[in-house]
Amino acid sequence: MQFEKTPGWLDWYAGPSKPQFVLPKGAVDAHCHVFGPGAEFPFAPERKYTPCDASKHQLYALRDHLGFDKNVVVQATCHGADNRAMVDALLHSGGKARGVATVKRSVTDVELQAMHDAGVRGVRFNFVKRLVDFTPKDELLEIATRIKAWGWHAVIYFEAVDLPELWDFFTALPTTVVVDHMGRPNVDQAVDGPEFALFMKFMREHENVWSKVTCPERLSLAGPAALNGQRNAYRDVVPFARHVVETFPDRVLWGTDWPHPNLKDHMPDDGLLVDFIAHIAPTADLQKRLLVDNPTRLYWPELLKG
Repeated sequence: MQFEKTPGWLDWYAGPSKPQFVLPKGAVDAHCHVFGPGAEFPFAPERKYTPCDASKHQLYALRDHLGFDKNVVVQATCHGADNRAMVDALLHSGGKARGVATVKRSVTDVELQAMHDAGVRGVRFNFVKRLVDFTPKDELLEIATRIKAWGWHAVIYFEAVDLPELWDFFTALPTTVVVDHMGRPNVDQAVDGPEFALFMKFMREHENVWSKVTCPERLSLAGPAALNGQRNAYRDVVPFARHVVETFPDRVLWGTDWPHPNLKDHMPDDGLLVDFIAHIAPTADLQKRLLVDNPTRLYWPELLKG
């Protein structure tokens, strides 16, 4: 079966640089994806985009190059609720990967148990309208209630302007809730402005809410080129991510978002993205919490026992 990549979208960055920032031992890339390969794991017929292939072997080679110890592989919207590519990546990780699935109301307990045994520890709910069709909230709440029995969490992906209308639903979720990419704030606004203040209030008032301080390449208006290729690129995102890390140091995660789907303007150097970490978590303690302690507590709690 042949799949033609959506025109205009870039392939992932070949030959990423070696980061200058040295990751702490046991660091986890807590947000990344695998795409296909399409000939082995076909993309969903209802998908809104067709990406380039990005295999588990390429992901784990990047992990080793950057210096991470583990990965959290998040189900991509282009695969819909067919989690086979993601689960296959977990099964071939040697225990070094956990997963976040996408499921429908029709999923059985047997299927959930099989995914749990493979390493799945969460379910993703996508509210970005340009990426997915709307799923009724009662169905999502039913799924969240069911996955609680396995100790899983809910990952929510939305855009900042939509938080007010989604607030009541998010706060009704009975599990730990992990927000993708800080709710995609508009970094052209002030970090203490009303939009981001609402997101901070959301986290402050609900101790079950975590945030990924990820994807500066998606949020930045300056981008890397405006900074002459310096390793402090995406600086307009730093105040937002650093504010979240310093305010909620025990409820933050970081990941590369490799292979960076949907990007058209530029494809980030993953080594440069790793160097971004030092600007948003400026102390060794914050870095260890962000990269080691928090993802271990959420995805490998068995390693903390005894």
